[in-house]
Amino acid sequence: MHSGKRFGAREFIIWTRRSIYALVVLSAIPTVLYFLGWKFLSVPWQPIAIMGTAVAFIVGFKNNASYSRLWEARQIYGAIINDSRSFGYILRDALLSKDPGKVKEMFLRHYAWLTALRFQLREPRAWENMGTDQFDEYARKYDIPERLSKLDEELKKYLSEPELQYILSKKNRATQLMAKQSKALSEAYEKGELNDFQWTQINQQLIKFTDDQGKAERIKNFPYPRNFSSITTYLLLLFIVFVPFGLLKELDKLGDGTMVEGWTLWFNIPFSLLVTWCFHTLDSVGEASVNPFEGSPNDVPITQISRTIEIDMRDMLDESDLPPAITPKNNIVL
Repeated sequence: MHSGKRFGAREFIIWTRRSIYALVVLSAIPTVLYFLGWKFLSVPWQPIAIMGTAVAFIVGFKNNASYSRLWEARQIYGAIINDSRSFGYILRDALLSKDPGKVKEMFLRHYAWLTALRFQLREPRAWENMGTDQFDEYARKYDIPERLSKLDEELKKYLSEPELQYILSKKNRATQLMAKQSKALSEAYEKGELNDFQWTQINQQLIKFTDDQGKAERIKNFPYPRNFSSITTYLLLLFIVFVPFGLLKELDKLGDGTMVEGWTLWFNIPFSLLVTWCFHTLDSVGEASVNPFEGSPNDVPITQISRTIEIDMRDMLDESDLPPAITPKNNIVL
């Protein structure tokens, strides 16, 4: 998540410079050919304007859907924050005086669940963008914690060796950690350490965690529909290609009867670049938000949120050696 006031203009230009180079070439080719006498290259601007309207609608639809996915992901992790705090103090108040060891164990297991979940959500998918040059280059400005460490090393901090090996042998580690929590809760209930009401309360919190995990996995594993994504790409490409051809005659006539007659044609390059860059960059902004867990600067900061939850829960147990909060690097926090 970008935590500054805004992305700087220089950052935007550098981020989109590859597309700028390509758009300059696409604008320059028809301009030069028209200047050399290929007047037939000029096409009426009206059909291109109609195409531009369609592209604006579909790019706007994509960006709206991208923002909805991002905001839903943030709401999911907002729920995890609240549910974790509720889980912590309900469990502490119900069980700490009877079995402090189990409370500590279940707290640690919850930190392990947060860790396993964020590692799973950071796993790459074929449709994500972090592997492209544009996004990969910008990612060098900050660190993605899940790429700097391994899951087993992180889980060692919270789990016993037998439980660690058991969890690592499973495919969905977060799910199995929550199943372990349910088992530990049932054992406490069978021993009479929890009454019916307390068991129900804590069990409902575990159900909420499972629900939150499922919602996050749905966003992670279901991409923005490929048919909408593909048609946006194709229409945008057609529009970008045809814009310079539609402006040729209009800009050539712009200087008629003036001292710059015959030279205003060259305005086609900057004007075409400006129009096509706006559309292409709007589409790129949507792409930067459509997968909110992949590790881009526009993603939900799940690592920071997980650390915040751990600090809050450790504080509930009056621990003094709290882990440090995660701070932004170059205005980026993940």
